[in-house]
Amino acid sequence: MKKYFQFEELGTNYRTEFTAGLTTFLAMAYILFVNPDLLGATGMDEGAVFAATAIAAAVGSLFMGIIAKYPIALAPGMGLNAFFAFSVVIGSGIPWETALAGVLASGLIFIVLTLTGVREKIINAIPANLKKAVGAGIGLFIAFIGLQSAGIVVGDPDTLLALGNLTSAGVLLAIFGLVVSVVLLTLGIRAGIFYGMILTTIAGIIFGFTELNGVVGSIPSVAPTFGQAFAHFGEIFTLEMLVVILTFLFVDFFDTAGTLVAVASQAGLVKNNKLPRAGKALFADSAATVVGAAVGTSTTTSYVESTAGVGVGGRSGFTAVVTAGFFILALFFSPLLSVVTSEVTAPALIIVGVLMASALKDIEWDQFEIAVPAFLTVLTMPLTYSIATGIAIGFIFYPITMVIKGRAKEIHPIMYGLFVIFVLYFMFLS
Repeated sequence: MKKYFQFEELGTNYRTEFTAGLTTFLAMAYILFVNPDLLGATGMDEGAVFAATAIAAAVGSLFMGIIAKYPIALAPGMGLNAFFAFSVVIGSGIPWETALAGVLASGLIFIVLTLTGVREKIINAIPANLKKAVGAGIGLFIAFIGLQSAGIVVGDPDTLLALGNLTSAGVLLAIFGLVVSVVLLTLGIRAGIFYGMILTTIAGIIFGFTELNGVVGSIPSVAPTFGQAFAHFGEIFTLEMLVVILTFLFVDFFDTAGTLVAVASQAGLVKNNKLPRAGKALFADSAATVVGAAVGTSTTTSYVESTAGVGVGGRSGFTAVVTAGFFILALFFSPLLSVVTSEVTAPALIIVGVLMASALKDIEWDQFEIAVPAFLTVLTMPLTYSIATGIAIGFIFYPITMVIKGRAKEIHPIMYGLFVIFVLYFMFLS
């Protein structure tokens, strides 16, 4: 085992790797409760989604640890789950079973792109500024969903949106959770989001907002969601679903690439500005998406929270294996779903949104031809309640502003192809 994971070469040991794996798990364990809450809004069985989330995270982390040997854990991705629930299913009226088939298709395409080496060409075709804008826009969208689910922001017939009733029990609980989580993270506690959820849950129980009906229980059945992606695969061959699949693929593409580079760099695993075993890491990520879709959850992707484990010494794939073990153990804690309400998970959504919005600083705002598509991408995601719409508008305006500016040669042919696809997308919707 030590030889396989290169403990001696990496200067690590079992104790350090175990601690790192546990730290990573605690930093990302919030997804076990946030994901069922988000996907449950589509009508999916929350117990089944809880189990599917844990299974996808465990299998994905095992793939990454054993195949790619990286200290990177995986789980259903934030942003992609919101897109799945609120843009695809609720916003476009697509059945969740068909949406799962779209996730499955994106995972299979990702595998093909990885094995054939086409991935690099596509990554290079998308301008860095638009990649950053998409990440920041998703962050604002997630934060907006969090504010809504907490009741801090509510609908208004005159102004569309307004401040909610800050004296109601649910809103006060969410505000308490947000303050606690912010304090913990500000103090440098990496698992602050998870600890904040625990403290908020306890507060909810103490003040009678929720009632605890147990901690440990039997593993929920995945029967309500298992295999639905395969059963409804034939329903994905429409223009609308093509855009959905492209969005799943696009976001996972760059989220994974960015996470791999960030975590590997922190761990000192980047050699000569190249990422060793990058192909294996990307294969593990895409294979995890296929497994996740099969059992019943949105896109599974690499988690930047893995930096928490690396920060305490994790260097090998054994860190990811340990994290996978904790996700398997988590299957027995489904009774907690009854007390981890949307008011408890809302602070996690808001904080993740803050972290993702940091990409705004890297956009070249001083160049108007870039600022316009980037701004429209970021702005329209929360305003239209659709990640796909934000991406489409940004990708339509980018070639227009760049051509007018005389920078047509800088536009990759793939971007022109995406321009046509997204124009047809809007024509189809109208």
